[in-house]
Formats: sequence, C-alpha cells, structure tokens
Amino acid sequence: MPEANYNHVISEIKTLNLSDQLRLLEQMAAIIRQKTNTGSIRSILEIKGKGKDIWKGLDVKTYLDEERSSWNG
Repeated sequence: MPEANYNHVISEIKTLNLSDQLRLLEQMAAIIRQKTNTGSIRSILEIKGKGKDIWKGLDVKTYLDEERSSWNG
C-alpha cells in the first residue's frame, strides 16, 4: 500500500469512535490469523530427543541439587 493510502486509512481510523476502532481491530486480527494459519497442527513430540547430547554424562541428582541450592541464594 502506498504511503499516502496508508496515512489516509490511519486518519480515517482516528475518526471512528472507540467501539468501532475496537471492532475494526478484532476484524483485522481475524483476517491476519486466517492469512497466517498454515493449516498444519504441530505436536510437541516433534522436538523429542532434540538436545539430548547436552545432557549426556550429567548426573541428574547433582544437577538438580545445584539448581535448587541456587534458588536459596
């Protein structure tokens, strides 16, 4: 959108009352959500095993004890 059209739209929005501005905002959010919706649902299981090498050889109890002790200062 050319800058002049954008500025015109903004100035028109400013003339709307608050209720209409909020309604417009909700409609714009719905339009943007539709455009950005890829349609594919992702699963948290897709990241299973990522970074597991970082934890290799680490003693879990020692790690947790160190973390917990850091909470107390």
